[in-house]
Amino acid sequence: MEPARITHTLEPVFDARSRVLVLGTMPSPKSREVGFYYGHPQNRFWKVMGALFGEPEPQGNTARTAFLLAHRIALWDVLAACTIQGASDASITDARPNDLARIGAAAPLSAVFTTGSKAAELYRRHCAGMLPGVPHVALPSTSPANARMRLNDLVEAYQPLLDALESD
Repeated sequence: MEPARITHTLEPVFDARSRVLVLGTMPSPKSREVGFYYGHPQNRFWKVMGALFGEPEPQGNTARTAFLLAHRIALWDVLAACTIQGASDASITDARPNDLARIGAAAPLSAVFTTGSKAAELYRRHCAGMLPGVPHVALPSTSPANARMRLNDLVEAYQPLLDALESD
């Protein structure tokens, strides 16, 4: 598969009640196909979110949006555009960041969480200055490529997100 220039087409999920911002890198081909974040059936993001809050895994774009907003979670991606090969974050070049200040202006964020090492690296390089004073926590990827972490390990690793919401 050849690298391709991809422009982010998914709108961020947030409202004025959002307190934490979760950022991936860029929607995968499957996520772009289904029109929502973490759309690949093998990605464990939604399983982790459900388990973290002691709720069933939200199914479908409408339920997932409602879940995020009910728990005061904003969701978007670090990048607005990049050149990428398939869904391989390691292949990303020519990165152009999203305007995260858009969410920061609308919601009093207490923390930013990135999912995966590439998202964390790109956030620190391109975006941290857009949300001055908002702490950043790097979380592990929920992608099936991160096979070394079991679901229980991921839920435990995502506990800081729940802690940030409970301390707000």
